[in-house]
Amino acid sequence: MLRICRGLAATLASGYGAAPMDWQGWFTLAVVGGVLVGMLRGFAGPDLVMMAGLLTLAAVGILSPVETFSGFANPALATVGAVFILSAALRETGALEATLGRIFVRAENERSGLIRMFPPLAFLSAFLNNTTVVAMTTPVVMDWARRHRFSPSRFLIPLSYSSILGGVTTLMGTSTTLLVAGLILDADMPPMAFFEIGAVGLPICLVGLLYLIFVAPRLLPRRDDGEELGERRREYTSAMRVESDCPLVGQTVEEAGLRHLPGLFLIEIDRDGRMISPVAPDDTIQANDQLVFAGVVATIVDLQRIRGLVPAAVEEGAPISDPERNLAEAVVSDSSPLVNRSIRDANFRTVYDAAVVAVHRNAARVGGKIGDIVIRPGDTLLLQVGPGFARAHSNSSDFYLVSELSDSEPPRFDRAWVAIGVMVAMVAVVTLNILSISVAAFLAAGALLVTRCINGPGARRSVQWPVLIVIGAGLGIALAMQKTGAAGFIAHLLVGNAGPYGPLATLAVIYIVTLALTESLNHTAAAAIMFPIAVASAGELVVEPRGFIMAVTVAASCSFASPVSYQTHLIVMGPGRYRFMDFVRVGLPLDILCGIVALLLIPIIWGF
Repeated sequence: MLRICRGLAATLASGYGAAPMDWQGWFTLAVVGGVLVGMLRGFAGPDLVMMAGLLTLAAVGILSPVETFSGFANPALATVGAVFILSAALRETGALEATLGRIFVRAENERSGLIRMFPPLAFLSAFLNNTTVVAMTTPVVMDWARRHRFSPSRFLIPLSYSSILGGVTTLMGTSTTLLVAGLILDADMPPMAFFEIGAVGLPICLVGLLYLIFVAPRLLPRRDDGEELGERRREYTSAMRVESDCPLVGQTVEEAGLRHLPGLFLIEIDRDGRMISPVAPDDTIQANDQLVFAGVVATIVDLQRIRGLVPAAVEEGAPISDPERNLAEAVVSDSSPLVNRSIRDANFRTVYDAAVVAVHRNAARVGGKIGDIVIRPGDTLLLQVGPGFARAHSNSSDFYLVSELSDSEPPRFDRAWVAIGVMVAMVAVVTLNILSISVAAFLAAGALLVTRCINGPGARRSVQWPVLIVIGAGLGIALAMQKTGAAGFIAHLLVGNAGPYGPLATLAVIYIVTLALTESLNHTAAAAIMFPIAVASAGELVVEPRGFIMAVTVAASCSFASPVSYQTHLIVMGPGRYRFMDFVRVGLPLDILCGIVALLLIPIIWGF
């Protein structure tokens, strides 16, 4: 390999043997180089840098207007956008949390926690956007680690890595595979089957998970999660009612996971007017219990994401589980008519179309039942409100301040099985080749909107537009590399130096170059740049390009040694208090393992 690299450097210096290329090809290579430097230096976000490169190529006439924006009409880009909506619908209906929340049942040590975490995460990431899976799972993992006095840094890097390993097993597991699938269609090749990449992805996933269980724990750091235990935080008193269909019914407080909630303490249980306090770990939760908590608002918001656990209604018929309602904080003014009235007598439903969920008063815990609390000036009320509450009362003399809490809408639990059914149906029709992945994904997203598993504003918010811009711009730049002969030039350099050693050597060089670009840049950008080079290299060798394309797909997907290579790494970097070298230490051996498996299997599966 060293001789190949030396030969490549010599050829780049002299230009001998390289296919002739006019100024447009050299200009395209210069633009690509500028894009790489811009993303490495962090001059702007990857989406802005890629768009700048694309528009530069259009400005000098290398790409026509139609060619410039053709990437944004690619089915792969549309499919990625639809997958974001699918993932958001599973989150909005509580289906994703219900699955993830059961990961750590009966896990009592680090090893058992890792073993229980990996299979469901890898499976979910095969059919969902892995960025969403990691974003949803990170709080679950951190909470479990805190309760058991483990460092979250022992789990969050494996969380990110396992989601990537699972994503490389199917067509829709990552945006990289969807992007390559779109490039394959543009090149008039047979489309990528739903599980085609899984022929090499599944063995890579199994080897990678074994590495994460048995080797990675020796390399992972132990760091505090950064929570300041002495920090004074706004503490609310709140009450939640246990409905008959709640999965916590019949469980003890310990089994239900309510004993060590982060920033929240179960102070008493109101059971048909009889108060149980203090609450023992072996006390059993029953239907219609009112659980009284004291603690931070973030965890109170999380409580209502448990199916069948709803804010206790102070008034008869108070709206407590409408998915269109969210939470808001309101500070009571000294001129408010609410002052010196109990919450029950204040008639919040009639006057404000709201229900009181929790009360905070001067950093002190407010005792007694929520309905019996007498309101004082300066009290902060956590309210469940209808749409437009903040707009209607932000200038009201009743409150000093009104602010709505983002992402506080209760899940649509009654739609969870509908969302899961739509997802399963989509996978089935794609697997059976009844519909293409792009059409099936959009039909599934439409079905989720029609069945109210997600609303229009929620669907629009779920789409990560910077990711789509990177994909669309990357497709345009890849087209320019093909059109100007720049891809053929690079392919000639690779083949000219690696070719004498056979297609396998060329495959290895393509894999290594793709991996290096991915670790330095964005994974979708690396795939878009290397795809035409891989196809041209196969043409130079007069062999089938499928194996080279799969090498690019795997190398651009399985990147673990740099936090900038994948969004999931960036999600866990802050909460885990990781440093750059933590990813290098744990991820570089995994890069090598994945590369060995890929280079052994790709020639066998796809041939040359």
